[in-house]
Amino acid sequence: MGNPILGEQSAARARISPFYSSQAWIEGRAEDQLAQVAAWPGMAAVAGFPDLHPGRFGPVGAAFLADRIWPQLVGPDIGCGMALWRLDLPRHRLKIDKAVRRLAVLDRGADPDEAASAWAAAGLEGVIGAEGLGSIGGGNHFCELQAVEEAVPEATTLRPGDLCLLVHSGSRGRGAQIFEGLDVSWKQGYAADSAAGQRYLALHDAAMAWARLNRALIAGLAAEALSCAASLICDTVHNQVVARDGLWLHRKGAAGADRGLVPLAGSRDAPSYLMSVTDSVPEALGSVSHGAGRRYDRASMHGRVRKTKSDLAALTRNRFGGRVVCEDRDLLMEEAGPAYKNPEAVMRDLSDLGLARPIARLVPLITFKSAGKAIAGEAE
Repeated sequence: MGNPILGEQSAARARISPFYSSQAWIEGRAEDQLAQVAAWPGMAAVAGFPDLHPGRFGPVGAAFLADRIWPQLVGPDIGCGMALWRLDLPRHRLKIDKAVRRLAVLDRGADPDEAASAWAAAGLEGVIGAEGLGSIGGGNHFCELQAVEEAVPEATTLRPGDLCLLVHSGSRGRGAQIFEGLDVSWKQGYAADSAAGQRYLALHDAAMAWARLNRALIAGLAAEALSCAASLICDTVHNQVVARDGLWLHRKGAAGADRGLVPLAGSRDAPSYLMSVTDSVPEALGSVSHGAGRRYDRASMHGRVRKTKSDLAALTRNRFGGRVVCEDRDLLMEEAGPAYKNPEAVMRDLSDLGLARPIARLVPLITFKSAGKAIAGEAE
């Protein structure tokens, strides 16, 4: 998590709007990155949220409005997002150990024929490859079985005791291939009407569609394994660029607020929230936090977690009596609960600042991670 790649600095600095309280855990490097990006040419406005933390090409947990397209402010995992699904499986019928065994099918991914058929139906054939569809990936991606602990009846159909799936995944290696295949001019940003800009937007949109399809296939595979049906509540993207007010809005680890509902992911040892959001605060650039955000980077977690057999075994359980399925010891440590900020504090800041309100609180019962190493270019 170093400084962003910088191009020419502009004499004018864009407005920076921080949407977090003085009590928020915000690393100084992340705020330095906000300031650096605000000085990039053509930058009009920058917003930072309480999950803000440093990234490779710029801060994560932020939104940026500019007169040109900056691929590095979307990053390699184009289209990464979170989708929340309600299951028709009664809570009393769930047997955790049995469900853990059944969800092992997620490691194999979706049936290749089914994935290829869905890929073709989505119009992606000949545009972006189908390899990897229906698989979670590494890094901070997961498929989590959650139980609704609290809900606001007038704001959601969810009720305490309901079971849900929260799927966090993106375009896997497809987005990384797009990013790595760009010519060096991306470091200075693309004019939207340039050949390079148009090519990037076309590939970006294909990766977005691929990522949404990927989340749907993962949820379908998990629901089938649990012998139940899943109904989509919301699917929100947090790595993207979209047109807004004649300019280009980039989101890196920030969810769009235009669909009314956004999941706020906690950690494997903390609750998540379903939020009601509105695009009513102009300075927030139509965006909101997508999760708790990292408190410690992956490398430093290796020095913060003891590596005894008993300590590693403890990381496979959470305080809600839930399970963590992750056979990769490095990933188990790097994504441990303490690596993330307190989602309740993030939710409180968003609520106090008028960006969102919690309408359901969900606790993790089974967090399924990919057993392998994260592939190059996946989420930060």
